[in-house]
Amino acid sequence: MSNASHIGLVGLAVMGENLVLNMESKGISVSVYNRTTEVTDKFAAGRAKGKNIVATHSIDEFVKSLARPRKVMIMVKAGAAVDAVIDQLVPHLEQGDVIIDGGNSLFTDTQRRDKALTSKGFHFLGMGVSGGEEGALKGPSLMPGGSKEAWLLVAPIFKKIAALVEDEPCCRYMGPDGAGHYVKMVHNGIEYGDMQLICEAYAILRDLLEVTPAELHDIFSDWNRGDLDSFLIEITANIFAKKDPDTGKALVDVILDKAGQKGTGRWTLQSAIEQAVVVSTINAAVEARVLSAIKDQRVKASKQLPAPPKFNYTGDRQTLIDAVRDALYASKIISYAQGFTLFDVASKQFNWNLNYGDIATIWRGGCIIRAKFLNRIKDAFDREPNLQNLMLDPFFKEVLTNAQTNWRTAVSLAIQAGVAVPAFSASLAYFDSYRQERLPANLLQAQRDYFGAHTYERVDKPGVFHTEWLKI
Repeated sequence: MSNASHIGLVGLAVMGENLVLNMESKGISVSVYNRTTEVTDKFAAGRAKGKNIVATHSIDEFVKSLARPRKVMIMVKAGAAVDAVIDQLVPHLEQGDVIIDGGNSLFTDTQRRDKALTSKGFHFLGMGVSGGEEGALKGPSLMPGGSKEAWLLVAPIFKKIAALVEDEPCCRYMGPDGAGHYVKMVHNGIEYGDMQLICEAYAILRDLLEVTPAELHDIFSDWNRGDLDSFLIEITANIFAKKDPDTGKALVDVILDKAGQKGTGRWTLQSAIEQAVVVSTINAAVEARVLSAIKDQRVKASKQLPAPPKFNYTGDRQTLIDAVRDALYASKIISYAQGFTLFDVASKQFNWNLNYGDIATIWRGGCIIRAKFLNRIKDAFDREPNLQNLMLDPFFKEVLTNAQTNWRTAVSLAIQAGVAVPAFSASLAYFDSYRQERLPANLLQAQRDYFGAHTYERVDKPGVFHTEWLKI
């Protein structure tokens, strides 16, 4: 078919629609299908009108409209819906056709689907897509995983639609089977950490210095011109400037303090537990959202559980603002250090051979955690590909060393004032635990041996030992 579409997309929610429009704007012809026909017709008559987009009303019509080898991207809710679409597609496809799952699927589901579809002669890619609705339309960060052969078939399309940083598409092959969705999962975990750390910086400034939203706008705008330059800091500054049309107050002040979550942060924690990797900053961020959700209980507790005596900060105002900035930057480094450590362990377990410099490179644009300092992470892995922990890179080691005093100041003042800073505290505790030659785990081993004969090692001679503690 001479006028067959280059690619097809199933699932016309906003992300799907925006990806289609992005592709079409880059000269890629697209066929679309949505389970609800009305959605397809509305898109065809509206945003897709006059464009090189083919609206179809059945899976059979959809598949027949595609050029061979057929390339089908699925943008539906993660879980059973993805399996249902695959089951509908497979009878109409031929061996060698490519199915791409661009949703937020759990990487183990992607591994399962890859195995099942590959065994039938199809190609399958699980691709992380970051950047939200705007990224999908203007250029997302794309994290594809699956067979290299499958990737080469679709790479020209996805490299065209990805965000560009220094003329480099934010889209590189991550590795086999579930690698792409794993990278996206950890991206989302780091995103949870980043957002919570920013919220804690806001809480300290609001509660200790009583900084107004207008002043916070100026502070975050200033931070965005320095080392903290990032998408999340930029939008945070914008948020503080927005007024509520109903009340005239800063909009942030009338938003209920009850956070939602879609589960990808929890998946990062579950994987970290299985891999025995510490991601305490991300863990604190997930738990903070859970605690925020029990608003009714917190309101009751606020009337029953005592706060510390009123804390009056009498120091220099700018000194505390600088301390909070340094605490935010240092804690952010810890969050990424934990995320990349998780990559390293998972990559070895699943034989993915992840390239950490590539990951940092594609996160520089299009995605929610895009930040200037991702160039520094790429540099770190260029210097030392087998770097055990990001904190040990000379650049990050110097940043943490210089930030340490301010970091401790910000956390200790928050604790004195009764301001909850779980992610700041967890980040600092990770740093302190990692840098200590001797931890109190010797006592823990003694306890384990005492109650369960779990044995222990000694500092003065090799071997495994057990003591009959009650005979002493």
